Amino acid sequence: MDVRLLYHTPEPERAVAVAARLCYAPVGAADLMDDLPDESVRKVLRIIMGSGHFSALEHASYTFAVDGVSRAMTHQLVRHRLASYNQQSQRYVAYDEEPHFIVPPTVADDPAALSRFDAATSAAFAAYRELIESGVPAEDARYLLPNAMETKIVITMNVRELLHFLELRCCKRAQWEIRELALAMLGLAEPTAPYIFMDAGASCRRGPCREGKMTCGEPYERAPRRE
Repeated sequence: MDVRLLYHTPEPERAVAVAARLCYAPVGAADLMDDLPDESVRKVLRIIMGSGHFSALEHASYTFAVDGVSRAMTHQLVRHRLASYNQQSQRYVAYDEEPHFIVPPTVADDPAALSRFDAATSAAFAAYRELIESGVPAEDARYLLPNAMETKIVITMNVRELLHFLELRCCKRAQWEIRELALAMLGLAEPTAPYIFMDAGASCRRGPCREGKMTCGEPYERAPRRE
């Protein structure tokens, strides 16, 4: 998995603070952007994050480029609706050579399971190529391609949705691949807005677990990125 931060709103914490402060200011946002002291930015952010008035967080956004993930993972990802996505198309991209398939750790660690997995993905791709060569359009032949197939996607989320995504997907109960993605995204976003993201991630990072009876029962621990 390769996750990169392509772009984010310049000075995201200031942008959020200015948007929130505007509601109570006699001057415009442009003046506030230039004149609001750093200490006031932190004060406004502290009020926002403590009160739960998160609408101002929607004025800053982050765009990530993600390669080397499975279609199984992106099917989960796009369920986060308040975001924008562009994904490599299997309709317009025809594959001449066998692509990379994402192998779950539970499969990779079991030689017998891995052998069956590799045989199945190779057979599916071979059948896909046979359909293409017989004249079947790629958009129809792709029905044979498995969820394990590697894909690429661009993700844009505003800060409010990004924090929500991180809360759900950094949790140890999240599926392993989307959790790896969420942890990588958090690692890239945190240095750009350290106050906003200092407690971002699974809910147990901030207090009691919100999973109720489904809790893993373990304290917060940021998992290392898989190589």
